[in-house]
Amino acid sequence: MFTELANRIFEESIKTYHVVDDVYQPFTNPYPSDRVEHLLYRKNWIDTVQWHYEDIIRDPNIDPIAALDLKRKIDASNQDRTDTVEYIDSYFLDKYKEVKVNDDATINSESPAWAIDRLSILALKIYHMREEVEREGASEAHKAKCQEKLDVLLEQRVDLSTAIDQLIADIEAGNKYMKVYKQMKMYNDDELNPVLYKKK
Repeated sequence: MFTELANRIFEESIKTYHVVDDVYQPFTNPYPSDRVEHLLYRKNWIDTVQWHYEDIIRDPNIDPIAALDLKRKIDASNQDRTDTVEYIDSYFLDKYKEVKVNDDATINSESPAWAIDRLSILALKIYHMREEVEREGASEAHKAKCQEKLDVLLEQRVDLSTAIDQLIADIEAGNKYMKVYKQMKMYNDDELNPVLYKKK
């Protein structure tokens, strides 16, 4: 199943990040650039770094200039995330381009890669909730509450993984078809963001 591969790679990426646990650490992708594993690892690394950007920017004592710089890093990370999701969808489009689509085939509400995007974020939620369950010095009440949340997250991962694998199987069988819309973000484009183009 595809999600077995994805979940394993997401866990590997998260674990590797937390060895150094620094948003400014160098990134090295252990997988060849022509493999989907490369995209999955890259996707989760982006999400992991951004997770920690979001933690840092919520520091009430953060320097405003540092916060602005971090906000721009988050914007760039979001664009990188979107681009990587589209690369993953391109992998599926190419893989199943020869599939004969059945006459009664239907379209899904989201593409495989955007569902995989949610799976990557879920891996981070699970990792950090487990940290809370095991946190030294935390009260037993806190740990118990976090364990309940962790149990829900683990169940959610099973359900989401099942749904993704079913979607991919349906695409492979011609029962579903992919139709990918490229993201048309306007705020990063100096031709579409009025704050930017009015300054020209």
